[in-house]
Amino acid sequence: MGIFGGTFDPIHYGHLRTAFELIELLRLPEMRFMPAGNPPHRERTVASNERRLAMVEAAVAGQPGFVVDGREIRKAGPSYTVETLGDLRTEHPGRPLCLVIGMDAFLGLPNWHRWRDLFGLAHLVVAHRPGWRAPTTGTLGELLVERGTARVSDLHESLAGRIYIHAVTQLEISSTEVRSLIAAGRDPRFLMPDGVRRIILETGCYARKDETRG
Repeated sequence: MGIFGGTFDPIHYGHLRTAFELIELLRLPEMRFMPAGNPPHRERTVASNERRLAMVEAAVAGQPGFVVDGREIRKAGPSYTVETLGDLRTEHPGRPLCLVIGMDAFLGLPNWHRWRDLFGLAHLVVAHRPGWRAPTTGTLGELLVERGTARVSDLHESLAGRIYIHAVTQLEISSTEVRSLIAAGRDPRFLMPDGVRRIILETGCYARKDETRG
């Protein structure tokens, strides 16, 4: 099972293409999109939790293997990845879990809450743009020597503990830029699925910077 978390404020084709490539490459039965409810290290989201969840559901509708998990949206208090993975491990004791993160998140991994505990719960799949180089020194360099693998089969033969790094097609789209574009009165067509665009235009959740809170 793949776990793809994020604020998804809003979700766009950059997220979806990464998830699609990885579910095929890693031969995963499902990719679980998990919108963050109250991420402790990020600013408050612009669109409401319920609206972001609705946009993710609209984005993945009809795509085999893509599912939505709203547990962090429903959770009271901060959303810590290690706690979410602990819940998933309890629910799926015999299934390998693969947490998908970007290279920028991986480089900040030592700042995560109980980050070393992640490896007892899941594999780490690091998606990066072509040209990025994984660290070779320091804590993360040592971690890659200890846990890194280039074999997809390793992610299926054990439940957790490995790190797999893969370059994915990076579409030059960011949620921040999408919000700015919409706030300027421009149409986000072709940056996201039509169902997501429809929710954004009907609700006006990104219509004006720092004023409209979805």
